Amino acid sequence: MKLVTTPGLGVALLLLVPFNLAAQESVRDKVIAKAETLAAQPYKAPPAIPRFMRELSYDQYQGIRFKPESSLWQDTESDFKVMLVPPGLFYTHPVAINIVEDDAIEPLAFNKSKFTYPTSEVEQQVPADLGYAGFKLTFPLKGEDIQNQFLVFAGASYYRAVSRDTNFGISGRGLALDTGLSGGEEFPAFTEYWLETPQAGDTSFSFHALLDTRSMTGAYRFTVTPGDKTELKVESVLFPRQDVRQMGVAPLTSMFYYGQNTYKPQGEWRPEVHDSDGLLIHNGSSGEWLWRPLLNPKSLTMDYFATENVRGFGLMQRDDDFTHYMDKEARYDTRPSAWIEPEGDWGKGSVVLVQLPTPDETNDNIVAFWRPDRAVTPGEPQYFSYTAIFGDQHIAGEPLGRSVDTYVGDGNRVGGGYEEGAIRVIVDFTGGELDDLAPDAPVVGSVTGLEGGEVLGHFVEYIEPLKRWRLSVLARPAAGKPLALRGYLQHEDTPLTETWTYQLPSNTGVLGGLQD
Repeated sequence: MKLVTTPGLGVALLLLVPFNLAAQESVRDKVIAKAETLAAQPYKAPPAIPRFMRELSYDQYQGIRFKPESSLWQDTESDFKVMLVPPGLFYTHPVAINIVEDDAIEPLAFNKSKFTYPTSEVEQQVPADLGYAGFKLTFPLKGEDIQNQFLVFAGASYYRAVSRDTNFGISGRGLALDTGLSGGEEFPAFTEYWLETPQAGDTSFSFHALLDTRSMTGAYRFTVTPGDKTELKVESVLFPRQDVRQMGVAPLTSMFYYGQNTYKPQGEWRPEVHDSDGLLIHNGSSGEWLWRPLLNPKSLTMDYFATENVRGFGLMQRDDDFTHYMDKEARYDTRPSAWIEPEGDWGKGSVVLVQLPTPDETNDNIVAFWRPDRAVTPGEPQYFSYTAIFGDQHIAGEPLGRSVDTYVGDGNRVGGGYEEGAIRVIVDFTGGELDDLAPDAPVVGSVTGLEGGEVLGHFVEYIEPLKRWRLSVLARPAAGKPLALRGYLQHEDTPLTETWTYQLPSNTGVLGGLQD
């Protein structure tokens, strides 16, 4: 999709989905018109739910459970069913939900009898017109007789998705505004949904959403296809109400507490704890694949990776070895990776990585999104189409060798290099053409120090027990600067791997930014 205003754009996109075409086109046009009209009016925050609902304890809210037998389309032959999410606790505003069948659109009224409650007192206080906070889509992913939850839309513009063999972890969002900037982040919200009635035999499900916030409105159409990888096609038209400092398109939100490239917090017995371990970018203009391992910094860090015609980016969970986590309950080894594939040429911009400090694993402290270079101003609609893919570590389809482990240590000790103020960095690569080379092949590394950092030396060796190639780097950061490095492996002047890039903040000494 081109990033220009094109009158027939919405209709052309609808041709991608064959069923219910007339209703799809009609609803799409209505949602776009509603978003455009709303953008011309002053912003009004959605009404809040009753105070007692907002003040429910975690256990009380979890005790409000939707009855699966009350799922939408429960008595039809469709494989898709919808469970409804109650407001309360974190979900402080109701959303409107509409059902679309043929050319008819019917509002879905709230029905408190569709839920069970932790106590009769809570049930009595729930208003009869409370409304819903969102919905969960189910589909028989793992067997014909079981409806598996695979997509959840609830809270602001957040959504979560899983594939057949992964468990919920990373989240997507409809839009991010001013994330990481001083002055605070703005959280857009989906305030209304239109769910298309599925038919027997359908393998995809479509719905629409209206987004609203102080700075802009938006009309979204989603088409989701669950399976070995779950693909969510997103088509959006955004109408700015005011100038936007930083618009984040296709944002992803995840958690990184600690990993093999950081210190393990005192008292922790688990080797690693994270939903994602790195950011992967495929740049269109250069064709470069770039990998950045994640950190849990001491203070907020923001990195901007310049792109032109970006072909993909995502937060990945490459480490899927249970023994690296040893957590039977959380099962971090089965958390999904998420990959964004833009449609058309998005032009010049940056993939932005925001990393926040977190004292534990309960906070999502990692955000990644694409930011356009051009200004975002009122009167200029923004069009973006992309697919968000959730699945295992291979969903990006990268053909090159990949960085699978990064280790960091002091360069002034045995095994480090005996260099005062230096840092030893170990990077293991595997995959692609690397796997076809003999262990004695003349593989060499290309390493560059950034931010004034000095590369004191580096070498490559084959690690027979792991069947991997290892790049070992000794580097010294400039005084008061982070240690910033780029490197990849090559053979006969041909790059064999993605570009590994790394940055250790400078604010806490030799291993700056790593949690103690």
